[in-house]
Amino acid sequence: MLRALLLLFLCFLSPASAGKLLVIPMEGSHWLSMKEVLAELSKRGHEIVVLAPDNKVYIGSSDVYDLKTYPVPIKKEEMEAQIRSLGLMCFSEEPFLVRFWNALKDLQKTAALFEATYRSLLYNKEMMKYIQDSKFDAVFTDPFSPCGPIVAVQFSVPSVFFMRDVPCNTDKQAAQGPDPPSYVPRIFWHRQTT
Repeated sequence: MLRALLLLFLCFLSPASAGKLLVIPMEGSHWLSMKEVLAELSKRGHEIVVLAPDNKVYIGSSDVYDLKTYPVPIKKEEMEAQIRSLGLMCFSEEPFLVRFWNALKDLQKTAALFEATYRSLLYNKEMMKYIQDSKFDAVFTDPFSPCGPIVAVQFSVPSVFFMRDVPCNTDKQAAQGPDPPSYVPRIFWHRQTT
């Protein structure tokens, strides 16, 4: 009886429809994986807009999505050099303390570059107006970049993170949103009690 009622109820629901998706990616290897997902979403009928800085290295035009760029104060060559530097750091054979110190300096420089990029988007009135007027259904972003979640909160649009298992669940804690128990296992899971 319950199955018959459930089946009857499901008949009245409309099928899921494709939506309008704003993508705020992070440059580098994260993007290389994300664009494969965008290709599949496009096949399923989603309208996709990718926002990228004009100094983009890996992010390029595609038939799968519309690419919108915004100006940033950092040259493309500087961004390429920083990405190369991070790659070389992984294979360095220097003593541990030297590698640690160099990694710390490199990460500080990378953080400053990304922060300047995020600031350029968030204070770009023309781009913010475009986002507001476009009425996106969701923001697809990388949880290591705070820019996507900030845009999603600013325009009251749900955000979808590309990555799972951010260490110690910091993405959920930072968003201060609901965090119900999940059937999907989490690594380094820590529920903060207040």
